[in-house]
Order: sequence, then structure tokens, then C-alpha cells
Amino acid sequence: MLKGLRVGVFALGIVGVGTAAHAHVSLETKQAKAGGSYKAVFGIPHGCEGQPTTEVSIEIPEGVIGVKPMPKPGWTLALEKGPYARTYKFHHGETKSDGVKRVTWSGGSLPDEYFDQFVLSTYIAGELPPDTRIYFPVTQKCASGELRWSEVPAEGQDAHSLEHPAPGLALISDEVKKQDKVAGAMAVAGGAIEIGAPWTRPVGNAGGIGAGYAIITNNSTETDELLGGSSDSAERVEMHETSIDDKGVASMKKLDSVALQSGQRIELKPGGMHIMFIGLKEPQKEGGILKAKLKFQKAGEVDVEFAVKAAGPGSAGGHGGHEHMHHDH
Repeated sequence: MLKGLRVGVFALGIVGVGTAAHAHVSLETKQAKAGGSYKAVFGIPHGCEGQPTTEVSIEIPEGVIGVKPMPKPGWTLALEKGPYARTYKFHHGETKSDGVKRVTWSGGSLPDEYFDQFVLSTYIAGELPPDTRIYFPVTQKCASGELRWSEVPAEGQDAHSLEHPAPGLALISDEVKKQDKVAGAMAVAGGAIEIGAPWTRPVGNAGGIGAGYAIITNNSTETDELLGGSSDSAERVEMHETSIDDKGVASMKKLDSVALQSGQRIELKPGGMHIMFIGLKEPQKEGGILKAKLKFQKAGEVDVEFAVKAAGPGSAGGHGGHEHMHHDH
């Protein structure tokens, strides 16, 4: 179903006006848990080539149910309803097989010089698979012409390369939410880069080597790069990746950078990509916090607190441990 949503919303992008749009219609919160409520806040950053916006119409993707729009003074609301592709579970044992498919605000006037938000209360059906993205095509009409924010990136394509991208929402699993609570702080840099479930193992002596793990999500419309980091608790902070050859021999190499496509989520984990804290200045004890900064090319520095624990969320306690095996530099 989601695959169909991705390929079914391409459109011409812009009709009746020029193609220079300096900012995109976007969602304020760019990720949500399947099986939970979600407040969709759409930002309208400008008009159509200087003309005021007079109508905003949002198409509701399959699996987004229980939709209720927030009224706006001076604007008239219209709802288009229809059947869903299937029946979905809703709150308190209720089910829904039909509902709102499109919401339209019309009759107002939003000058090009102003910014405004259009809000929906929704429920993301638990039947939708996590680790996928859904898109809300938006049509923005002006006094003359309209903008259609309806383009969806192909697999591996940077959404920022699209002229009129549809606002996208990343669906995450309930387990990821639990990991965030268990492991500690979630750090955000301007809403663009999100660091979830950061943790590191205890290290018994100063001068030792530690490894940091986390889930990193790029919520921006641009590709970004993780360039490295720093910490007052270590001499150096580097990025490394563990690999195992066909003979079962593990080795590790230093990474100069890690690319993050728009909407992409990567996991730093034992046996894969991870952060190395080299030359720790003091022991890292269970229950403590290791403070560090991760540096991104566009988002800049992000403060992260790595919870010190023997095993992270979903990790096997006996995993091959500390990432200080043979290095391939």
C-alpha cells in the first residue's frame, strides 16, 4: 500500500506561474509512531510568485485516519470523504473503514509576505509498517495559478533535489520510542537532525577506548553528512565501521564522513558503524553519562548525552563487545 502511495502522487508541480519557489511546504514534526495520534502542522512559507494564497488543499494518504482539521478565522473548511482501502483499528477498540480523504481551506487571503500554518488532528494506523514514509500532497492556490507540492523522491533520491516535494512523514516503531526513553536524551539541532537512544558501554580505566551507539534521523529536506565529533571526556572522537570478511575475520576502519539522505535514519550499533571515544580521560561507570558533540556539515554541532550501560536497547549482553579490534586505516 505504501509503495502505491509513493508512485501515485507525482504531478506537474506548478501551474500558471513561474518555477522559482524559495521554500517548501513542510510538516513541523516529521516523524510519528504507527498506531498513535499525530498532529500534522503544515507550514505555508510563501505565496505564488508574490501573489497571496487563497486556498490550501491537503490530500490524506492511506492509513491516516480519524482526520479533523483546525478551523481558521476567515477561511471556509471543506472535507472530502470516502472509503479506505481496508478497515483500520482506531481508539478504544473502534474500527474505521472510511473517512476524510482531502481537507481544503478556502476563501482566505495569506499575503506572500506572511507565513501561516494549517493543522490536522490525525491517527496513524498501526497497520502501516514502520521504517517507511508517507506523503501528504498539498495544492496551494493563489489569485492566479497554483503550486502543487506533490513530488515524491525515488529510492535513494534527495528530496531537496525536487522542485515541489510533497511533505513527508517518517513512520517509526514503538520500539524506537521505547529505546529513546530507556537510553536517555534525544538531541535536536534546529529540528533537522535527531539523535535517539544514545548509549555507550562502561570502561574501567582512564586512557581506554569507548564506543558510542545511537539512532540518527535526518528530518530536513536536504542531504547532510556526519563529519565526526568531540568530547571533553576523550582525546579524540572518530567514526568507525566494523566489517567481517568471508573468513569470519572482523576488522574496523575509520570513516571520514557518513552521508544522511533527507528522511534517512541510520543506526550506530555494535558490529556496524559506531562512534569511537579514544583516550578516555576517566573511567565510564554504569549509570553515568558521557557528554559529546556530533558535528554535521549542515546542521552543525549537536549535543548528545550517551547513557553508560552494559547493553543498549535491544542489544544482546554478550555481544562481541568493545569495538577495539584490528583497524584497517
